[in-house]
Amino acid sequence: MTATLPGTAERRAGARTAHNSDYSVLLKQVQARGLLDRRYAYYAVRAGCLLAALAGVVLGVVFLGDSWAQIGLAVVLAIVVVQVVFLSHDAAHRQIFKSNRANEISALVMGALIGGISLAWWHNKHNKHHATPNTIGRDSDIAPSVVHFYPAESPPRSWLGRLLHERQGWWFFPLLMVEEINLQVQSVIAVLTRRGMKRRWAEISLMSLRLLGYPALLFIFLPAGKAAAFLGIQAAVTGLYLGAAFAASHIGMPVLPHDSRIDFFRRQVLTSRNVAGGRIAGWAMGGLNWQIEHHLFPNMPRPNLRRSVPLIRGYCAQKQVPYHQLTILKAWAAVVRHLNRVGLASKDAFRCPTVAMR
Repeated sequence: MTATLPGTAERRAGARTAHNSDYSVLLKQVQARGLLDRRYAYYAVRAGCLLAALAGVVLGVVFLGDSWAQIGLAVVLAIVVVQVVFLSHDAAHRQIFKSNRANEISALVMGALIGGISLAWWHNKHNKHHATPNTIGRDSDIAPSVVHFYPAESPPRSWLGRLLHERQGWWFFPLLMVEEINLQVQSVIAVLTRRGMKRRWAEISLMSLRLLGYPALLFIFLPAGKAAAFLGIQAAVTGLYLGAAFAASHIGMPVLPHDSRIDFFRRQVLTSRNVAGGRIAGWAMGGLNWQIEHHLFPNMPRPNLRRSVPLIRGYCAQKQVPYHQLTILKAWAAVVRHLNRVGLASKDAFRCPTVAMR
């Protein structure tokens, strides 16, 4: 048995208390600068532009008719759908309105009707991610599935399975082309099986319009081949775009053990990665490029995330907490390298980067 120095427990408790107060100090500074204030004009303009873009795609489909140029419109629609999902994400985080009900309804309409994704299912999954990002057994976003984000307990047995697992970084991004379908399938399973789900029938109705009505209209207005191509291209581009935006934020950052004890401020900063690029990156990634700021203050309106960067980056430097930022290409390269390292590693030969503060 190892001896414990007098006062060790008290010093550890004091350190934890000091760490926990770090976030409170930062929160007061953020509030004092008005960075949590609502930005109604910004969101009104963005919602209006997206509504106009959706209407433009519909008119374009009708105008072009029986033409392979419809494939171009499928790509445009995919981009608009992802932007609507980003806006739904803002509403779900209570960024748009002061009223929780207004945020919830707008997130429900945009997410379920335009994206075909269950808000209640997504809330449950995403809240776990925000509470314990990159934490084994707690963050469902890194739960082992087709892709492993930390070394698997046992590698696949078949040679093909091992080959794919060892090179998972290379086929991760192509796999994202089915991500929209994956999200929609999981959403359908959730609304059909979880009878106590909030606003369940509203979600079923809106998702039915999206998942059944949208393809039906395409097959009514377009020949079967072109309608199928339109659906396939739109789904593939949507999944790739959405997945690539989310992947850059956390994959390759430290993975925490299940029982890690780390304060909220450090947990959020150390497991998140920002993407450089300013306003352009902010538009393309729906504000997810400011991932550190978003994880620290999930209800901060998107346009305020950029304004909060100097404050939060300076505070991290003051507290000697690493603040990670890469360009999008370097972030994606880091994702591929990390996934390949995980795939090639055995449980004992490689350990994923971890932060274990107890």
